[in-house]
Amino acid sequence: MTVDGETVGKIDAGLVALVGIAEGDDASVVERAAAKTTALRIFRDDVGRFDRSVIEISGSILVVSQFTLLADTRKGNRPSFTGAADPAVAEPLVEQYVDALRARGITIATGRFGADMKVSLVNDGPVTIVLDVAP
Repeated sequence: MTVDGETVGKIDAGLVALVGIAEGDDASVVERAAAKTTALRIFRDDVGRFDRSVIEISGSILVVSQFTLLADTRKGNRPSFTGAADPAVAEPLVEQYVDALRARGITIATGRFGADMKVSLVNDGPVTIVLDVAP
């Protein structure tokens, strides 16, 4: 991931977590998200079944703050982002998510909150999951 041509975050095997903080999210939501992110059995075992977590493969996580995930496209052609938390609320919650992942022993790389980031990835397999842990 680059910002203004500078590499600010890079991992090898692991996950890219695009994180959108919604209005009303709090520390308990990001803690549940971190627990679920690290426990999901979405990596292949020796027989090809999805049976390993990012922890079990000694993987890393690239965390990208992404408020556009909260786009409401139900009306018109211009997305509304009113469901996204205010940046003053969202930024510390993204940081709490990162801290909660690190506390579980995961190597984390991040972008820069609010920056125009260029993200590239190699999707190794058919797994893309929307993880919503809000109550």
